[in-house]
Amino acid sequence: MVAPGELVMAAADDTMEEQPAEKEEGADIPLQTRLDFSQYALKDQETGEEYMTEREFIDAVAPESEDHHKIPRSQYSVLFAIADRRKAHRITLSDWATFESLLAKPDAEYEIAFHLFDRDGNGVVDFEEFKQFYNDNKSKNIEFPFDWDCEWVSLYLGGSKARHSMTYPQFAQMLRGLQGERIRQAFHHFDKNHDGYIDPEDFSRIIRQTAGHKLSNHLLSNLQTLCNISPGAKISYANVRAFQNVIRDMDLIELIIRTSTQKSADGTITRQDFLNESARTMRFSIFTPMEADILFHFASLDQPSGRLTLSDFARVLDPSWTAGPTHLSLPADRSAAAVAQSTGLLQNVLTSAHHFLLGSVAGAFGAFMVYPIDLVKTRMQNQRSAAVGQRLYNNSIDCFRKVVRNEGFTGLYRGVLPQLVGVAPEKAIKLTVNDIVRGKFTNEHG
Repeated sequence: MVAPGELVMAAADDTMEEQPAEKEEGADIPLQTRLDFSQYALKDQETGEEYMTEREFIDAVAPESEDHHKIPRSQYSVLFAIADRRKAHRITLSDWATFESLLAKPDAEYEIAFHLFDRDGNGVVDFEEFKQFYNDNKSKNIEFPFDWDCEWVSLYLGGSKARHSMTYPQFAQMLRGLQGERIRQAFHHFDKNHDGYIDPEDFSRIIRQTAGHKLSNHLLSNLQTLCNISPGAKISYANVRAFQNVIRDMDLIELIIRTSTQKSADGTITRQDFLNESARTMRFSIFTPMEADILFHFASLDQPSGRLTLSDFARVLDPSWTAGPTHLSLPADRSAAAVAQSTGLLQNVLTSAHHFLLGSVAGAFGAFMVYPIDLVKTRMQNQRSAAVGQRLYNNSIDCFRKVVRNEGFTGLYRGVLPQLVGVAPEKAIKLTVNDIVRGKFTNEHG
């Protein structure tokens, strides 16, 4: 059987025979790729060829001027090993173009990781390769060890007596669940009593060491408050898994929040609004009530109103969130911001008019519902005896019956129109003024 590498070399030889000197190396590389490479590349004094060492490569993929979300720039050096296919400790324009095409793939993160773990380049990852690379690159601050003899590892790589290698699809599937297994093992490490609970401080350590680079400072500084969403002063494993699901599905959560806030009349949503929209968005599963509780808990720590805006969720969803504006809370562009500012006054006027109308309807409806009682009361007060010692109505129930018998059911609402004309605006004014005053003092002292 011919090895895959031999087929690739044979194809390359055939290409060279067909076009020996017709095409300069890298002639088909896009102009933008060439410009990106030349911006950081050095030039060989002897051959004139442009190249990058590891230092220039890091400058290109992780410029110092950009925010790298808590990931040290030095860690990007692992990518240089992928780009340096010939292990020459320098990469050429062709190497750079190949690396860029790899980054453009939809599964680039998994494929890059596979190349890193597949140290001998044979197209599979075995147990020793996986364990060695993991141990060589894990953070020195990790307080809990990883159990390589656990059942989870044996399911993917076999038991200690029957190890087997993983192909790329198998490796990618294993990698997807690796963080969950790390968190599970860490929970067991801190669960000294084996009662299914850990201290908030231990939960904070677990998340900081396994997913700290993905989370905003707001979230990291308030991790211990997770114990407040349920009775007791400790955190259960269910809480930990729910939190893990939230940070794992942040992109989907952001999509659901954007959609639901756009549908909301005032741009705010409740926990139930989020769950309803997630049920419409997702076909086969929805977020659990506990996951929704966790999301709303961290998004509303300083504003426990129950109704939150997109900017409230930014502190949870955006790793680079700061106390100032973020890309989640700002309009898509400056023109949208200008339109939003110019329409603010009109929106306030329409809102006040809407509240006034609702107040009128509410007042009129209330007056309409109790009018028969007012009518009976008035007739009882104003009744005159038909003869000496004789009364028209013995009591309120008797009055009600006689009105219905003599005048019909509509007789209970005789004269209701003037009552509605007077009551509707009165109630509307009271409710509108109440809303304005309450809103003013809430904003000033909230």
